[in-house]
Amino acid sequence: MADRALLLLADIAGYTEFMRLHRLNLAHSQEITRRLLESMLDAAPALRLVEVEGDALFLSAPHETRGDLMASALAMYRAFHTKQQWMVAHNLCVCDACRRIGKLNVKFVAHLGDVVPQRIRETEKLVGVDVITVHRMLKNDVPSTEYVLVSEALYEDLEPQIRGRAEPLEQELEGLGRMRLYFVELDALTIELPVAPEPGLRARIRETLGLGLRAFPRVLAPGKPARPRGTS
Repeated sequence: MADRALLLLADIAGYTEFMRLHRLNLAHSQEITRRLLESMLDAAPALRLVEVEGDALFLSAPHETRGDLMASALAMYRAFHTKQQWMVAHNLCVCDACRRIGKLNVKFVAHLGDVVPQRIRETEKLVGVDVITVHRMLKNDVPSTEYVLVSEALYEDLEPQIRGRAEPLEQELEGLGRMRLYFVELDALTIELPVAPEPGLRARIRETLGLGLRAFPRVLAPGKPARPRGTS
């Protein structure tokens, strides 16, 4: 039996370029990505983690909570940039991955639809046309790097001040046809981000060494993705 659910993808932009780097950089990029994903996950306790999809979190919530979508997305946006600023300020490593931390961005796509839980051994996933729809929405023509893109089913649930800033977008979704979507550019909203920290040299050395030690097992065994806490 299908359940009505809010579906949200939080996607880190720039991750693909990270993953093309050589083994040391790859190990550092995986650790960096893990921290960013965990920070966003911790910032949205009302959302349930369905799956970690490389550079993205696939999250869901009961459809009754759809009115809290923007609050969750903005909390995750703040958490992402807070952790990003912290890592940039503390990291002395000069590998390509670490030098590019500050160039990463995050975007959100959300849809309201019907899903069916499917359990395979110890793993439970969500399946259905609406799950495909929210994933297809990631490939879009939004003229911005950081935004929240919602389906028409969610547009009316946005707060009036947010809805007033939303731009319509007619988008062809592969295999699904043309859909009317709406996006809000996150940098157009008044979002207060914490001031970047100014750590001392000792703190920077300690963090850089810690990053290297945590990434070291993946230098020896590349290709095994790190997963945020609380996932199986």
